[in-house]
Amino acid sequence: MTNVLKCIAVDDEPIALKLIEGYISKTPFLKLERSFTNAIEALGFFNNHPVELLFLDIQMPDLSGLELSKIVKEKTKVIFTTAFNQYALDGFRVDAVDYLLKPFDYVEFLEASQKAYNRIFTENTKFKNIPASDSKDFLYVKSGYKQLKVSLDSILYIEGLKDYVKILLKDNPKPILTLMSLKILEQELPSSRFMRVNRSYIVALHHIEEIERNLILIDKTQITISEQHKAKFQEYLNRNSI
Repeated sequence: MTNVLKCIAVDDEPIALKLIEGYISKTPFLKLERSFTNAIEALGFFNNHPVELLFLDIQMPDLSGLELSKIVKEKTKVIFTTAFNQYALDGFRVDAVDYLLKPFDYVEFLEASQKAYNRIFTENTKFKNIPASDSKDFLYVKSGYKQLKVSLDSILYIEGLKDYVKILLKDNPKPILTLMSLKILEQELPSSRFMRVNRSYIVALHHIEEIERNLILIDKTQITISEQHKAKFQEYLNRNSI
């Protein structure tokens, strides 16, 4: 694989750290640079050997994973690993890619790593001339303790609710609630099919039924196009109007 992410694993529990090292070793697009049982030692290494991805335990002595995540450079992505689910909200507030609750299996680890890879791939200047793929048909969304497979075609719109997002699905009256920022989800969705139209909403362009001035109608729900997003939406209309 051409594009391999350099990563560091930090966990003060040797058994947990060994598990993460094993998961990294069998993931083709990850390369473990070093692992640490102490966050301060990890920071010292990171300052001289920056990496793209950190696997961080949260509850550690002297310097916690949350504190370390606030120090590292913004371009470095973080996946938190912890046995305590009360830290989930804090994890997403620092814009973590994902939050793995121990004990997690390799499938969960791989899904989180793939999410980090996709985001780094689209953001990193090394790959700016390579377009992001719009070919995926689904994504996995964490809701409670479950990973739900959501077809992109079934998404009507997505509403941001502070630290959560609400995903409204076609022919399903019950929305999915997931602990994630709207910004993060926007990065995961193909831009050819979904668009942010105001501070709180992303809409599925193929499900728009009617447009009147600055209002969109989807499944009997009216959504406002804000001034900030009006020009981009008009570009989309111009490309698809006759």
